[in-house]
Amino acid sequence: MELGEVAALIAAIAFAMLVLILTLPILRLRHTVDATTRMINDINEQTTPLLGDVNTTVKNVNTALEQVQTSLDGVNLQLAKVDTMTTHAQNVTANVANLATVVSAAAANPLVKVAAFGYGVRRAASARRHAETEREVRDTIKQQRRAAKRGNG
Repeated sequence: MELGEVAALIAAIAFAMLVLILTLPILRLRHTVDATTRMINDINEQTTPLLGDVNTTVKNVNTALEQVQTSLDGVNLQLAKVDTMTTHAQNVTANVANLATVVSAAAANPLVKVAAFGYGVRRAASARRHAETEREVRDTIKQQRRAAKRGNG
């Protein structure tokens, strides 16, 4: 045997021992890979229905959001109508206030004049009655004095 053959034989034996030494961890690794594969398959079987439920839930949420959006559109439309009515009511209120100011100004001046005239007429009538009463009292006193002078004299 030559030196090259001995070296090849040693290398072959070393390689065979390496294969034997690595066979055990490779077999254990195979069991680990099989267990991992089973676990992944179990997870896949369990998550498939969950994903279906999540998909259904998302569809339901989207439907609810569409209904909410429709409701909000209706509310916004009604608010726009209320805003228009409020603007019209504000305009009507301003017009009524202006009209009340005009009527008040137009009616106040003649009413003051009528009230002053009525007060003047009452005062004049009262003064005239008072003057007539006073004149009658004076005439009566004068007649009593004359009658008293005639009766004494």
